[in-house]
Amino acid sequence: MNASQRVVIGVDSSTQSTKAVAVDIDSGEVLAEGRAAHTVTGTGGARESDPQQWWQAFTEAVAATGHADRALAVAVGGQQHGLVALDADGTPVHPAMLWNDTRSAPQAAALTERLGRAEWARRTGSVPTAAFTVAKWAWLRENAPEAAERTAAVRLPHDYLTGRLTGAGTTDRGDASGTGWWGENGYDKEILDLVGLDEGRLPEVIEPGHAAGTVRPGSPLPAGIPVAAGTGDNMAAALGLGLTPGLPALSLGTSGTVYAVTRGRPADESGIVAGFADASGGWLPLACTLNCTLAVDRIAALLGRDRADVEPGGTAVVLPFLDGERTPDLPYSSGLFHGLRHDTTAGQLLQAAYDGAAHALLTALDDVLRHGGETSSDAPILLIGGGARGTAWQNTVRRLSGRAVQLPRAAELVALGAAAQAAGLVTGEEPAEVARRWGTADGPLLDPLPRDEEALERIADTLHRAGRLFEAPTR
Repeated sequence: MNASQRVVIGVDSSTQSTKAVAVDIDSGEVLAEGRAAHTVTGTGGARESDPQQWWQAFTEAVAATGHADRALAVAVGGQQHGLVALDADGTPVHPAMLWNDTRSAPQAAALTERLGRAEWARRTGSVPTAAFTVAKWAWLRENAPEAAERTAAVRLPHDYLTGRLTGAGTTDRGDASGTGWWGENGYDKEILDLVGLDEGRLPEVIEPGHAAGTVRPGSPLPAGIPVAAGTGDNMAAALGLGLTPGLPALSLGTSGTVYAVTRGRPADESGIVAGFADASGGWLPLACTLNCTLAVDRIAALLGRDRADVEPGGTAVVLPFLDGERTPDLPYSSGLFHGLRHDTTAGQLLQAAYDGAAHALLTALDDVLRHGGETSSDAPILLIGGGARGTAWQNTVRRLSGRAVQLPRAAELVALGAAAQAAGLVTGEEPAEVARRWGTADGPLLDPLPRDEEALERIADTLHRAGRLFEAPTR
């Protein structure tokens, strides 16, 4: 171990686990990693976790790096949107409702109708769906009013962990932009009044590049080192890639996302593009799907195939909306197989599942850039996330987009983005500049494939004709 080496810790608190990386500030070398699992519970549309297990996982993952005791700074990137409701002692009054909890779909629909899609987009940059915190808070007030009444502080997952570290109630503009009650001028009082939430229960929004506080005693980290503001997972990944305006990234994980850093503030009243802020003072228009690698793997298992065992051809369409869907906004949908023939093979069905999962993200790519005021180009798509390592995913994205794909070698981009935030506190650099200096986006470039217009049209037509199959069930 080099005694002169300067080290920071970056943390990714995701739906399933916490990952921590110890990074050399000067070279960007990942010196060590740590990981600890989370438990997610719930049936039907419910997806919940105990926030206190996130803290336990945080301490385990950070300690497992073996570098916690010499870290100079730390930052946390966390899953967006989740509702953490705390009492006056900081104890959760209800399990945290995660971003993929769809029980709040009726509340999202009612809120959207109350103000109108255009007004929501104008004020907050986004039209709320079941994923957004504002809808989850409305659900809690209606379905667990005693818990809502006892709530003294409302936090996002990354806010909760940062608060456990510092003792302060803080967030950042990136993660705040996914709540549904924050706009470019700060918290929106009329929306807060609409859902019965006092601004005093919300965290202070820390400006980019500023510290949220310092580490208190009681963690594996040295007391007194600075804690960066942290941010949401997508904003942290954008920092981890060092994205420049207009360059799109597509993340293939449990959920799928496509986003780009832009100079213009997005406001898409269709709701396809969420008008998030980034963590650096710009914007991060983003489209997100609930069903990505996990849904495709489940269909592969049902078919008795390995996840890579795909075959070309056929007329089948598979819409793998196994958890409902966010893009398109179909929270009551389920998986749909259409167009099967006697000669349809299991491998063709599996390829159709890949196509169905990728379709919404790729058709939204141009919208992401346009709503952020950037011009669409033939620049490569940066393909990240667990699915990016799979040949079937790589070829599906190339075939449906007609664009080249770049595969960044760096892994754990959310944790790396958090590490870049922490490093910026030490060096005075902009976090995205830190990541570019580290070369995090470098990696193989795959040539484009001819765009499969026939498959795209077949999927779009099936979506259009599915109609009432994806509506709320009647009783």
